[in-house]
Amino acid sequence: MEKKIIPIILCGGKGTRLWPLSRQSYPKQFLALYGENNKSLLQQTQERISLLRCITEPIIICNEEHRFLVAEQMREINVKPKAIILENEGRNTAPAVALGAIKALEEEEEDALLLILSADHIIRDVNIFSKVLQKGFESASENNLVTFGIIPSHPETGYGYIESEFVLDKNNIKGSRIRRFIEKPNKELAQKLFNSKKYTWNSGMFVFKNSLIIKELNTHAPLVLESCKKALSGSVKDLDFIRIEGASFSQSPNIPIDIAVMEKTNLGLVLPLDAGWSDIGNWESLWDNEKKDSSGNVIKGKVFNEGSSNCYIKGENSLLVTLGLKDLILVETSDAILAANKKELGNIKTVLNKLEKKGYKEVNTHRKIYRPWGSYTSLIENQKWLVKSIEVNPGSKLSLQMHHHRTEHWIVVKGTAKVELDNKSFVLTENQSTFIPLGSRHRLSNPGKINLILIEIQSGDYIGEDDIVRFKDDYGRINE
Repeated sequence: MEKKIIPIILCGGKGTRLWPLSRQSYPKQFLALYGENNKSLLQQTQERISLLRCITEPIIICNEEHRFLVAEQMREINVKPKAIILENEGRNTAPAVALGAIKALEEEEEDALLLILSADHIIRDVNIFSKVLQKGFESASENNLVTFGIIPSHPETGYGYIESEFVLDKNNIKGSRIRRFIEKPNKELAQKLFNSKKYTWNSGMFVFKNSLIIKELNTHAPLVLESCKKALSGSVKDLDFIRIEGASFSQSPNIPIDIAVMEKTNLGLVLPLDAGWSDIGNWESLWDNEKKDSSGNVIKGKVFNEGSSNCYIKGENSLLVTLGLKDLILVETSDAILAANKKELGNIKTVLNKLEKKGYKEVNTHRKIYRPWGSYTSLIENQKWLVKSIEVNPGSKLSLQMHHHRTEHWIVVKGTAKVELDNKSFVLTENQSTFIPLGSRHRLSNPGKINLILIEIQSGDYIGEDDIVRFKDDYGRINE
């Protein structure tokens, strides 16, 4: 009888090297960065494994800030996860794997196989990927801790490497014992590793028996396992989410599963994978994986290009006119523009740190902010006033709330709005408006079948998002 296979999708990370598209409020795993189907990287990760034999619904590990994004994106592709586990802070992959393994053991009576995947990878050849995964399942069933080494196409400094006992190629499907893991090398070392042929890129994907990885964690990283057991035993159910006990989880070492277990165990096995894999770590890797025009350009959005070559050019709002550019990354969003030489992309984190110290909120947040009921977009603002566009999904409602420092005007531009204001309740339709006085209890909801869109004008001495006192909320946010 074949074992059940439980996917554990690791969905943390900020993806800062893909700024300004990827930011802390909406990182790269939730973006439709690659492919023609307009699916996010997370959705693509789930869909490429959905047809495998014996596969179950996934366990997803994510930051609590992104819980509603995960739930909504899974709902869009008709997937109901076994669990969505919320980390109070990122502690790297070993604690995340431990949380998933402990939860999987609770979910299944029999000893299942765990398939560990990152939510931000692309795989161009899904057929080859599925065949190699099947070999991984067979090897893991024989008590191996299996990882997948990507056959290098060039000497890359942006990936870690795995040293095998012998040369691996796509025809050697039995794999090799692992000698060691190597952190991201410099150019000289990367060239040596590439020439050797005994080194593959570390994909960060794994397959192992549930009981075996827990045993190996207990042997090689007991504090990780102990902290995660305590965090889950003290967890609370919050709607569709599992909110772990944060203090215990924070006691876990901040360590990747490679170092915590795979470097120390004698059960590690690496299988070669040559399926067009990339982790889309930066703009150059995205340019490398996208279709290009005859001059080597990737062009997206409202762009008119004349004479540029080997560029990635993306416009979201304004008309971008480019003339004679070479080897540049040019990305325009509603509130930020990146123009960078490809050779300088390694410095983007340093630049973002400097911007954050100077107080630029564009480093971490977009103008468009997603909420469980829909989204809002900041259109124009001053110190004492702000204009927003608010979009509420059909059947959804905001919290019952009040503000100490601001008043609000609401103008409906599309759909139907139900307004609760102190002891009154009334309906507004297109081109109708209402005023929300300072200190009044109010609630907005969409009773209709189409999205509600309204313009909100805030005015007051303080217009920060933390000037919200919630009394009732469908999404458990009263105490946040």
